[in-house]
Amino acid sequence: MNIGIAGAGLIGRLLAWQLLRRGHKITLFDRDAAAGELSAARVAAAMLAPYSEAVHSERAIFDWGRESLALWPALLHDLKIDSDIDVFFQHQGSVVVAHANDRSSLDHFNKCLLHAVPDFSDSIQPLDKNSLQELEPELAERFSAATFLREEGTLDNRELLLALEQAIRCAGALWYEGSEVTKVDAGAIYFDNEIFHCDLAIDTRGFGAKKQLADLRGVRGEVLWVHAPEVHFTRPIRLMHPRYQLYIAPKRDSVYVIGATEIESESLAPISVRSSLELQSALYSTHTGFAEANVLHAYANCRPAFMDNLPRVEISDGLMRVNGLFRHGYLLSPVVMAQALAAIEGRVEHSIVKYIDAVNYSSTKSVCA
Repeated sequence: MNIGIAGAGLIGRLLAWQLLRRGHKITLFDRDAAAGELSAARVAAAMLAPYSEAVHSERAIFDWGRESLALWPALLHDLKIDSDIDVFFQHQGSVVVAHANDRSSLDHFNKCLLHAVPDFSDSIQPLDKNSLQELEPELAERFSAATFLREEGTLDNRELLLALEQAIRCAGALWYEGSEVTKVDAGAIYFDNEIFHCDLAIDTRGFGAKKQLADLRGVRGEVLWVHAPEVHFTRPIRLMHPRYQLYIAPKRDSVYVIGATEIESESLAPISVRSSLELQSALYSTHTGFAEANVLHAYANCRPAFMDNLPRVEISDGLMRVNGLFRHGYLLSPVVMAQALAAIEGRVEHSIVKYIDAVNYSSTKSVCA
């Protein structure tokens, strides 16, 4: 088919790459340059953390997240073949910590997590100071207790976006950079006072599709990228915080990402002083070596979300909309992509996929008293 994709963020690139592999002709449209500096996909620690999310999310997020974690290695293997880029991927678990004043928050987190996923308690391991010393020695200097979530991980979103760009270009896609898409309809993408006609139009614009999706909202997120050669964390760290879900995710070459704040705001302004101070304070509170770190990037953007905070794939003749990944983009995108591809091929297999005007998914949220 001749397929047009509006939006070259994470899910748009994944779909473009996989559809090209299946022999389709792909044309991409995005207001951003291919580097993706304006994409919400940049504003992420790229955590693959289904257990951490289970406390505050639907059980579906946990199940789809574990399913996606199993899909990432094969996807990245194929992507290396197509792009010659070996994307950083780590699947060695994550560590949840809390300072002494917030120890009750860690205890409450553990209780809620076991309540939310009681069938996976073997993957949730409380740590005392000695076991934390063995797992992450530099964390044990500041914390006396922690929780090890052995199935979690992270990847490098910058490397992933670059690898996807290379794979898409090598496969011969046409990419309209700096093109403002104003509307996506069945078989048509409207951009820069022009209309692109195609067999299938796929809208993956995220928050950019708000004018056409009345129930879509933006949730502001902010992250810092720092270079900290004095810090030697080997796994992602989640720090208990009274207002945010804060993650410190290690990348290659002593680079760490701290984020992401979650603010019910649709502001696209640069990162605020308050958020920057809170993120940097959180870094320093986990390891004094962050005091001498260099701030490489400060990103802010809006993640797209529906009221239930669940992803949605809607399909009708000549049109598909994929949106609402909220803060779960990297955690859920393999499953969302796979189900979008199945729907295109006429194989609706998953409750993520919904025919327009025929919503079938329902779920019960886990509640911890």
